[in-house]
Amino acid sequence: MTTMHRCPAPLAWMFAATLGLAGAAGAQDIAKPGMYGDEDRDWNVAPTTEVRTADYHAPTPREIPGGRVVTTYELSRMLAREPRPYLIDVLGGGAHRTPIGAFWMVGAGAGDLGKEEVDRFLRALANFAAGDRNRAMVFLCVDAECWLSYNAALRAIAAGYTNVMWYRGGVAAWRRAGLVMQMSEPFAWND
Repeated sequence: MTTMHRCPAPLAWMFAATLGLAGAAGAQDIAKPGMYGDEDRDWNVAPTTEVRTADYHAPTPREIPGGRVVTTYELSRMLAREPRPYLIDVLGGGAHRTPIGAFWMVGAGAGDLGKEEVDRFLRALANFAAGDRNRAMVFLCVDAECWLSYNAALRAIAAGYTNVMWYRGGVAAWRRAGLVMQMSEPFAWND
């Protein structure tokens, strides 16, 4: 049976959930500088401020307007310090391995969300941010050929969040770097 998270957990839970990065697992689990998978590959795709509504599995841009792209190394360093950013996994499909501490918001990166779904997504972000528009949030999906996290990050940026990061390498780069992962559990944001 899968447990559905109903609201953002207290920060203490988030810190405890990610201790595997800085605590018991030790510094050897922090990715070393370098690129993993295709996280820095350039397919000459122009950045856009429009969400993609089809063909989500395709090469992505190397930049995101209004946000910041983070590498595996940068993200692993951020997760080893406090305050940690909220990790928001928007990969569709079934349960999968994801970076430890990530909230899995199934479907949140779809480009064809209706107004009510977008409103629920933004309410979930507001709960994560606790009123702080500068609260660090990192969006991710499977890899550098996945537009779902790009879409979700664009929505957060358009809503006025100022510390939005896109982890372009996603689950594939995190796994390739050998970093700590957990099985995803759906976070109920859209009901």
